[in-house]
Amino acid sequence: MIAAALAMVSSAASAQTYPARPITLLVPFAAGGPTDTVARMTAQSMSKLLGQTIVVENATGAGGTIATARAARAEPDGYTLLIHHIGISTAATLYRKLPYDTKTAFAPIGLVTNAPMTIIARADLPPNNLAELITYIKANGDKMTFGNAGLGAASHLCGMLFMTAIDKQVLTVPYKGNAPVMNDLIAKQIDLTCDQTTNTTGPIASKLVKSYATTTKTRLASMPDLPTADEAGLKGFEVGAWHGLYAPKGTPDDVVRKLSKTLQEALRDPDLVKRFNEINTEPVAQDEATPEALKVKLLSEVDRWKPIIEAAGQFAD
Repeated sequence: MIAAALAMVSSAASAQTYPARPITLLVPFAAGGPTDTVARMTAQSMSKLLGQTIVVENATGAGGTIATARAARAEPDGYTLLIHHIGISTAATLYRKLPYDTKTAFAPIGLVTNAPMTIIARADLPPNNLAELITYIKANGDKMTFGNAGLGAASHLCGMLFMTAIDKQVLTVPYKGNAPVMNDLIAKQIDLTCDQTTNTTGPIASKLVKSYATTTKTRLASMPDLPTADEAGLKGFEVGAWHGLYAPKGTPDDVVRKLSKTLQEALRDPDLVKRFNEINTEPVAQDEATPEALKVKLLSEVDRWKPIIEAAGQFAD
């Protein structure tokens, strides 16, 4: 009983003094990409509230699993955190061997953002709407290319879901990041991609690419003329690049709760909301920026993507 009481006192004391030094926030993808952008904006707002710097570190490679594995192995003291998008849930099936158990390796802190995605193509692709695009792909798909930012990237997952939905496979071309995908799409070296509005808004507005649909339930305020995939005939099609914040399993609950409360407060910051809106993403509701909500989201997404990935047969060792 004495030991348990001392442990409780120690935990409370650690939460009161935490953080006493800078925190490292691991980002699984390259600097300048959408996850990195969300991470840096969020870290800046949370740093102000915590009174300590959150240092963003890009640990890239293996579809985000290098950073994720490092976070899973980190000391569970609240000084190493991980931000990851939807890919953390799909890696559980995409990779035959992972050095961590996706469902149990982390202490969820909370969801951060939901980023819409858009189905786009090279500017001179003949179809003018999504129905025409699907017909075109079914007739010419064997000669077409679908670019993505690499195995496990949001663009890869959206592509898999799209091809499953239309029951037609297109040659997938993996790149090392979003920027080279967009560069080649604009240069008409590839035919299609599906990527976050963070990356696609500018090229769509400049008519450097042709847009067909957004993957959200409702139309985007920033692109009111772009129909949803569901509206355009692909019923029930919905996917987004949600981001979550995690600590290693075993991190004291008081520390996790403090981080979650700080995240919730940061997501109410008008400056952060404005900056998110500028890149066409949005902070989650307050009740989603919690450990419980992120845990439910993670587990449900692992189960959702498992049969899709298995049907596509796209795995990595």
